[in-house]
Amino acid sequence: MLDRIQEHLEAIYGLRCEYRAADFLVDPEAARQLGGTGRSREEVLVLESGEALELALYVDPDLLARVSRYHLPAAAIGSGLAEFCEVAEGVSHFMYLAHTAGLNRTVSLLELEAQAEVDKFAVCTLVRWGQGVARWASSLGQRLFEQVRFHEHLSVAERWRYGEANRLAQSYVAKLMPHIRGGQLDRLLSELRHAYRLGAEAKLAYFSRA
Repeated sequence: MLDRIQEHLEAIYGLRCEYRAADFLVDPEAARQLGGTGRSREEVLVLESGEALELALYVDPDLLARVSRYHLPAAAIGSGLAEFCEVAEGVSHFMYLAHTAGLNRTVSLLELEAQAEVDKFAVCTLVRWGQGVARWASSLGQRLFEQVRFHEHLSVAERWRYGEANRLAQSYVAKLMPHIRGGQLDRLLSELRHAYRLGAEAKLAYFSRA
């Protein structure tokens, strides 16, 4: 499933990541040793050492096993949506960190989270592409951006960051909806690819004013 999600994201954004998220998957014990908090069922673990960046991806084994039982479209649009999005978020984080590191560019946690929110919407919408997708995408947007709850264990700063990422992504997705309603796949992909390649404050500003 990790490979399939990554392949979909690469197709959406017109790029090929040198590294595969599945190759960096670690078990719970390794995640703890690498500094994982254990508060989430998916975490990307990052260690900067000089100019080197080391990455590891943790996804709860039971969560990954359940999601992997689905074919991708079913996981992304059916009863497994919430769990699918958890896994997709981990892959999104991994890919974006690898992408920005390859450009020798730093990335903020807010930028990382906002892009992941957009990635979840994009993957789920595009595997559902076809007749009726506009109504379904509108419903998806409500589920992802309005019917959202944050974990009680989050700090004030974390709650603000996740809330702001949600707001920015919702604003940007509103800009995508005319392309979805018009069935304009080429324009939708062109827009997504343009925004993906924006960096740091430029991306956040672009999402906000969309």
